Amino acid sequence: MQSELAQIYEPHFLYLALISFVGCLAIIIAARYLPRLQGRASDADAVQSMHSKLTPRVGGLAIFGALGCSVFFSPVPLTAGYLGFFIAMSVMFFVGLREDLGFHVTPRVRLLVIVGASLLVVVLVGEWLPRIGVTYLDQLLQYWIIGVPFTLLITAGVANGFNLIDGVNGLASLTATTAAIALALIASQSEYLPMANVCMMFATVIFGFFLVNYPFGLIFLGDAGAYTIGFVLVWLGIAIIVNQPEVSPWAVLLTLFWPLADTLLAIFRRRRRDKGAMLPDRLHVHQLVMRGLEICLLGSRRRNISNPLTTLVLAPFVIAPQIAGIILFDSDRFAFLAVVGFLGIFFVFYVVMVGVVQRNRLRTKH
Repeated sequence: MQSELAQIYEPHFLYLALISFVGCLAIIIAARYLPRLQGRASDADAVQSMHSKLTPRVGGLAIFGALGCSVFFSPVPLTAGYLGFFIAMSVMFFVGLREDLGFHVTPRVRLLVIVGASLLVVVLVGEWLPRIGVTYLDQLLQYWIIGVPFTLLITAGVANGFNLIDGVNGLASLTATTAAIALALIASQSEYLPMANVCMMFATVIFGFFLVNYPFGLIFLGDAGAYTIGFVLVWLGIAIIVNQPEVSPWAVLLTLFWPLADTLLAIFRRRRRDKGAMLPDRLHVHQLVMRGLEICLLGSRRRNISNPLTTLVLAPFVIAPQIAGIILFDSDRFAFLAVVGFLGIFFVFYVVMVGVVQRNRLRTKH
């Protein structure tokens, strides 16, 4: 694995990480003088909030700027498609940025914009998800009337999933960085080196943000940043599946397992509680882990510790499926079984954390 990473490493990766890192620092400084960048007072009071002070939520600006610079480093065979993809991504990014700057955009509209951006990618690039590793369904996906809507559903789910896990310092950016590295290794093993290069390039862009975001939460991704990294990652995965027939779609799914599993759990949970699918709550796994740490170990006044510690606790659960995806990159059967196994572990872990929080809450009341 280390040798494969060395093969696809390029010196300009460091420059892209530096652009992202410096961009985040510039935003933090500018926020002192531009109130729009400081975050909204209502953000700290939101039901899903896990922070207690105003913090810039426009880290996506730094990531978007670095991605813009990455166009100049794109491998020649991908340049035309990469530019088309960047145009589609920009539409979604600026709608998310509008929300981050305090101009309200409803969740439904944001979701529709993600779907629209993915449709624009399909039109400009001319590709959609061609298979999922199930013979009869793969035949149906070849028809655009089925394949395109299915692709839009998957891409919207992943992009929204990264927004859902963007609650504690470093979790979304760590997940994105390691997912991009995992995709790079899958592309490398299938001898798709240009895409491996692009994936590693994206990993370094996100890592530049991660260095500022973790552990102190000096800047947040915001909706624009979270949607962007999810959108880019899912389309990188689709590009690998389209161009490398030996790569299992289930292996690619394993690299994006955590945000997808959290999205599925949120839908199931809200349907069961008869709540709107778009309404926020405080029952995501990362929220339960942080509350469990506060109740059992740290106390509610140590959120500056419990918040980043939650990311450390969850890191093995995030990375393990990605490692499985790398190992099982060309096996539909075993990659599928790994997805099922990790889903079981995810839901058991969720049930255990709900029980821990509820038991200790009752104990503190008595």
